[in-house]
Amino acid sequence: MSTPEPRRDPRYGHTEGLSPEAADYGCPPSGWRRRVFVVIFESDTPAGRAFDLSLIALIVASLVTVTLESVEGGTGLFRGYFDGLEWVFTALFTLEYAARLWCVERPLRYARSFFGIVDLLAVLPAYLALFFPGLQALMDVRVLRLLRVLRILKLTAYIREYRSLGRALRASSRKILIFISTVLLVVVLMGTLMYVVEGPAHGFTSIPVSIYWAITTVTTVGFGDLTPKTDLGRAIASFMMLLGWGILAVPTGIVTAEMAAERFAPGGGAPLIERRCGRCGSRGHRADAAYCQDCGAPLGA
Repeated sequence: MSTPEPRRDPRYGHTEGLSPEAADYGCPPSGWRRRVFVVIFESDTPAGRAFDLSLIALIVASLVTVTLESVEGGTGLFRGYFDGLEWVFTALFTLEYAARLWCVERPLRYARSFFGIVDLLAVLPAYLALFFPGLQALMDVRVLRLLRVLRILKLTAYIREYRSLGRALRASSRKILIFISTVLLVVVLMGTLMYVVEGPAHGFTSIPVSIYWAITTVTTVGFGDLTPKTDLGRAIASFMMLLGWGILAVPTGIVTAEMAAERFAPGGGAPLIERRCGRCGSRGHRADAAYCQDCGAPLGA
């Protein structure tokens, strides 16, 4: 079956039917280069989907090989197999990179793109390792190529949910900023207090070190490298631990409340726009809102 001729959109210069990323590199008008281009850069066709899935499987297998090769001890008997597999993967990725450059009309643009640089870094360490043996570990950069899975998953089907989450985050940004400022004030005060109570004799050698202890305690991380020794210091630490439980839940509650308010409000899901209330200065109202959500004043008044 012959490949249909592409149609150009005169407004944008992109090939119709192709993803913006692929069209930006330039699709050949016909012939084998166009067929290879569609297979490599597009996942809508069965061949393109199979190519992407095969590429992801190769990337995962390559990462597993590099990871196992770095383990000392039990891999000695298989070292030769690992080396051979690594060169097989390198050869395949090199051919794939060369094919991408060959099938696009603007190879330099692809080479300078994010994925073009990642594709180059996926093969370059193997060749550099011939002259600098310590660079084999850089082959793990191939994990970045797994970002191509996003094209297969077709996350655009969930774009409405992404926008809803984005609106909730924007609507709650001021509250979260105030909350974070309050937490910073608390850890600075409590860290300074612990510096006074415990002092350098118990490891709290400075206020910044004491603030570090306060942050690890209030976030319930608790590395244990600094621990209070006095009774008063332990009482303060206990208070910080209990405070940390509530602090962790506050940002989640703020964002969840905004998402629930958006969902159950009249016209839920309507986009938020930067309309400012003339009375209280509140922003982020719905496109169909007639009154301010904070003070009730008519918008536009």
